[in-house]
Amino acid sequence: MDWGTELWDQFEVLERHTQWGLDLLDRYVKFVKERTEVEQAYAKQLRSLVKKYLPKRPAKDDPESKFSQQQSFVQILQEVNDFAGQRELVAENLSVRVCLELAKYSQEMKQERKMHFQEGRRAQQQLESGFKQLENSKRKFERDCREAEKAAQTAERLDQDINATKADVEKAKQQAHLRSHMAEESKNEYAAQLQRFNRDQSHFYFSQMPQIFDKLQDMDERRATHLGAGYGLLSEAELQVVPIIAKCLEGMKVAADAVDAKNDSQVLIELHKSGFARPGDVEFEDFSQPMNRVPSDSSLGTPSDGRPELRGSGRSRAKRWPFGKKNKPHPPPLSPLGGPLSSALPNGPPSPRSGLDPLAILSEISKSVKPRLASFRSLRGSRGTVVTEDFSHLPPEQQRKRLQQQLEERNRELQKEVDQREALKKMKDVYEKTPQMGDPASLEPRITETLNNIERLKLEVQKYEAWLAEAESRVLSNRGDSLGRHTRPPDPPASAPPDSSSSNNSGSQDPKESSEEPLSEEGQDAPIYTEFDEDFEEESASPIGHCVAIYHFEGSSEGTISMAEGEDLSLMEEDKGDGWTRVRRKQGGEGYVPTSYLRVMLN
Repeated sequence: MDWGTELWDQFEVLERHTQWGLDLLDRYVKFVKERTEVEQAYAKQLRSLVKKYLPKRPAKDDPESKFSQQQSFVQILQEVNDFAGQRELVAENLSVRVCLELAKYSQEMKQERKMHFQEGRRAQQQLESGFKQLENSKRKFERDCREAEKAAQTAERLDQDINATKADVEKAKQQAHLRSHMAEESKNEYAAQLQRFNRDQSHFYFSQMPQIFDKLQDMDERRATHLGAGYGLLSEAELQVVPIIAKCLEGMKVAADAVDAKNDSQVLIELHKSGFARPGDVEFEDFSQPMNRVPSDSSLGTPSDGRPELRGSGRSRAKRWPFGKKNKPHPPPLSPLGGPLSSALPNGPPSPRSGLDPLAILSEISKSVKPRLASFRSLRGSRGTVVTEDFSHLPPEQQRKRLQQQLEERNRELQKEVDQREALKKMKDVYEKTPQMGDPASLEPRITETLNNIERLKLEVQKYEAWLAEAESRVLSNRGDSLGRHTRPPDPPASAPPDSSSSNNSGSQDPKESSEEPLSEEGQDAPIYTEFDEDFEEESASPIGHCVAIYHFEGSSEGTISMAEGEDLSLMEEDKGDGWTRVRRKQGGEGYVPTSYLRVMLN
C-alpha cells in the first residue's frame, strides 16, 4: 500500500499531512529545548541551595564539624550537588543529541518536501496547460466546422438562384471549399492535441505523480523514524544518569545512617566541659547572736585563702555561675581612690570601704550586654489543639488564610459544576433537536446530580464566607494588641539612677558580680541580659527573600519599622502566624511590619 496508488487524487491532503509532520517535529524540538532549560534552572537552584547551606568556615576552624550530624549534613549537601551535576548532564545531552540534530534534520526535511511539491505543481501546471491547448483546438475545430457549413449553404443557394451571376457562384464555391479545408485541418489538429493530452494525462496520473507521492511517503516515514528515535533519546538521557543518581541517593542514605548520637554527646562533652568542681553545701548562717563563724572550705562565701567572709548589710558575697559557657576576663576591683585593690584577696569580694559609684557599675554592665530582640516564635505558647472545620484551632492569621484557601477551592468547584451544567443543557438541546445523536432523558440524572452539587457548594461557600468574615474581623481587632505585644525591648538603662536598695547593694559589689547577677523579668516580653549573650550572639542573618510594600506603614511602635508604598525590602523572617514579618530596609534598619501589607517573594 503506497500513497501513489491509493492517494493519487489527494494532493492537498498529502501536502497538509507532511506539513503537520514537520510541525510536530519542530514542536518536539521546542519541547526538548524548554525541558533542557528546566533542567538547567533546576540544577542551578540546587547548586545555589547547596552553596547557601554549606558551612562558611573551614572544617578545621569549625567545632561543629566534629559532630556526626554536621558531617552527615555536609555529605548530603555534596550528594545533592552531584545530583545537580547529573541534571546538567541530562540537559546537555538533550540539547546536543535532540535539539541540534533534530532541528538540523527538520530543515533538511523542509527542503526535500519543498522540492517534491514544486515538482508536483510543475507537473500539474503542464497538464493544465495541455488541457487548455486541447480546449482551444477543440473550439477552433468547432468554429471552423460552423463556418464551412455556412459557406457550403451559401454556395448552394447562389447556385440555385437564377439571378446570380456565374462569377458569384464560382466565388461562393471557392469560399465553401476553403472553409471545408480549414475545418479539416482543425479536425486533424484537434485529434493530435487530444492524443497528446491523453498521453500526458496518463503519464501524470500513472507515472509522474505516483513517483512524487512515493518520494513524499518515504520522506514522511524517515521523518517519523527520526522522531521516534528522538523520543527514545529523552529516556536514554535519563537512563544514563540513573546509576550516578542512585549512588547519590545511596550516599545520602549512608550519611543518614552515619549519625551517631552517643558519639556526638561525647564530642560535646569533650569540647565544652569546664572542669569546675561542683559547689558544696551552703553554710548555715545563724543571725540570732553575734559570733564568729567557723570557716568552711565548702562554703560559697568563703574566700580561697581560708579566711571567713564577713557578713553584713554593706557586704555581698560573690556568686558562682556554674552554667556559664566560659570564664570571661574581668577588670580588677577598684579602690576608693580609683586604683586597683591589693592582691591580698585575689578571689574575695571588694573592700567594704569601696566607694565605686553604682552608676559606673551599671554603665559597665550596659557596655558588655547587647540588647536582644525577643523572638516572636517564643511568645506563642503551645497548647493542645483539636482540629475543627472552621480552623479555629489555628492562630487568627493562619485561620484566615486557610479559610480563604478553602473558599477559593469551593468557588472553583462551584464554577466547574456550573460550566458542566451548561454543557449538559447544551448537549440535551442538541439531543432534542437531533434524536439520532442520543437520548435526552439519559442526561437527566447527571443534570440533577450537578444541580445538587451546585446547591451544596453554594451552602459551603456561604458558610466559609461567614467564617472568613469573622476571622478577618478578629485579625483586625487583634492587630493593635499584637503590635503592642511584639515590640523590640528597650535598651538597658545605662544611665538611669538606681533606687535606694539597689544603690546600697551595688555600691559594695564587684563589676564581675554585678554582671553575673541575673536580672528579673517583668512580663513575657522582657529580655534577659547576661554576660553570656555575647557568647551566643548569632551572626547577622542573610535575607531569605525579598518583598514589596503594598501600603504605607508608619511603624510608630517599638520593634516595628516604617516603610513607604512600593518600597523594596529584604525578607529576614517569615510570618509565624501572628500577622507580622521581620524585614530589613536597604538604607539600614530592621524591624517588623504587617504581613498583609507585603507582597512576599522567597528566594
